[in-house]
Amino acid sequence: QVQLVESGGGLVQAGGSLRLSCAASGSIFSINDMGWYRQAPGKQRDLVAVITRSGTTNYADSVKGRFAISRDNAKNMMDLLMNSLKPEDTAVYYCKMDIRDVWQRVVVYWGQGTQVTVSS
Repeated sequence: QVQLVESGGGLVQAGGSLRLSCAASGSIFSINDMGWYRQAPGKQRDLVAVITRSGTTNYADSVKGRFAISRDNAKNMMDLLMNSLKPEDTAVYYCKMDIRDVWQRVVVYWGQGTQVTVSS
């Protein structure tokens, strides 16, 4: 049993910053890719940022230069630092991890989602 728990969401004014965290617990051998996705009302769930186990990152064009994804493999944790937030960043943010269990199976897990609201 693996669980992802997200934290750090909330209400912030435009131009402000938030840091989201995602922690995995349970039967984990290793974690491959980690990523953050977001879904606004009436919109599809889109990739925000992804980070590989070795630290290679990719970002959606809309957040490049403003957001930074990071991970701590020893703690099975991942963060998303969001700077210069804009109202269009308002969405439910979900963390996602590709987790390898002791039987060498890779299973995708999702966090419960955390609301980020940016006021104008």
